[in-house]
Amino acid sequence: MTSDSPTTDAGTEPTTDSKRAVVLLSGGMDSATAAYEARERGYDLYALHTSYGQRTENRELDCAKRLADDLEMNDFLQIETGHLSAIGDSSLTDDELAVADADMDSDEIPTSYVPFRNANLLAMAVSYAEANDCEAVFIGAHSEDFSGYPDCRPEFFEAFETVVDVGTKPETDISIEAPFVEWSKTDIAARGTELDVPYEHTWSCYRDDRPACGTCDACAYRLQAFQRNDRRDPIEYAERPSYVEE
Repeated sequence: MTSDSPTTDAGTEPTTDSKRAVVLLSGGMDSATAAYEARERGYDLYALHTSYGQRTENRELDCAKRLADDLEMNDFLQIETGHLSAIGDSSLTDDELAVADADMDSDEIPTSYVPFRNANLLAMAVSYAEANDCEAVFIGAHSEDFSGYPDCRPEFFEAFETVVDVGTKPETDISIEAPFVEWSKTDIAARGTELDVPYEHTWSCYRDDRPACGTCDACAYRLQAFQRNDRRDPIEYAERPSYVEE
């Protein structure tokens, strides 16, 4: 797992012998920025999008497809993973659990945590990567995620990379790339601005397809990131509170 800054020039066109990467492309702000970061690093891209019964899955799928088209990805693979919804215990997939308002000072694991989701998603991404001779899997996890989600911690990605090394063919060499794992969402928004990420075609809200609620955890951190960068988030919100201390 690495979190280095990109070393290739923007707009580099992939060649016939270019390296390949799978991007876990949820349609959200972080995964979109990870995809543009991967392109910046010279990877030829394959998108993996998963629908797992989350409340906003249709909007997320639309955004992911739009991003994949913009990036001219080699392939877009959608996989439906209904077992995560059937397992439940997450407000993202269980209608009986309310999506809580943002509590940005809490150290508790939020109700939006989907049990061991990233292990499920990365396992599928590695299968997809191995089948397409890819050298890396990119995921957009960041430091403000791992404070509440145990499967977003650097230690998790390092351990999963060991699993990949042990569990794939001897000639397979796939790295787990979490380029923003030590970054804040504010850092990601700044980097995305440099990379011209079309954030108007991304979706982060946990509650609603349209407009975004503006008050769940995902909306709060996203709005705060834009506000700290003195930029207006281009998507529509039902409420647009300030999350920047005066």
